[in-house]
Amino acid sequence: MGRVQLTFRSDLGAPPERVWSWITSVDGISRELWPLLKMTTPPDVPDIRAISREAGQPLFRSWVLLFGIIPIDRSDLTLLSLDDGRGFVEQSPMLSMRLWRHERTLEAEEPGSRLTDILTFEPRFAPSLVTWFIRTVFTHRHAVLRKHLAGGE
Repeated sequence: MGRVQLTFRSDLGAPPERVWSWITSVDGISRELWPLLKMTTPPDVPDIRAISREAGQPLFRSWVLLFGIIPIDRSDLTLLSLDDGRGFVEQSPMLSMRLWRHERTLEAEEPGSRLTDILTFEPRFAPSLVTWFIRTVFTHRHAVLRKHLAGGE
């Protein structure tokens, strides 16, 4: 199967500033993933913007826990770029992937925002199963985003 690319897009009624705050906070990311997954983070990191970073250098190591309990992967969370208020590119070494790249962009779109995730990945094993799982997780993430960021302040 090789390299896979998936795109997910949601129009959100909330203003870009509110969406940006959500998508860069550990709480927001956790809420998007729950109850399917949990990613561990250092206890003193409330927001990826708060971490001193050098592009391409890992921010921290995260365990990916299925249902918040079962370790299924490990990621050395690495940002290639962070464009404040507009998006980021994460390309993190993972045990399960030869390549994992997550581009998340945020655009102002009347009456709120448009959030797009482009995932490019190459699983080390079971590519059809992994692709199904990643599609399931990101479909869930976007459903959570639409529910919590439907609009208003």
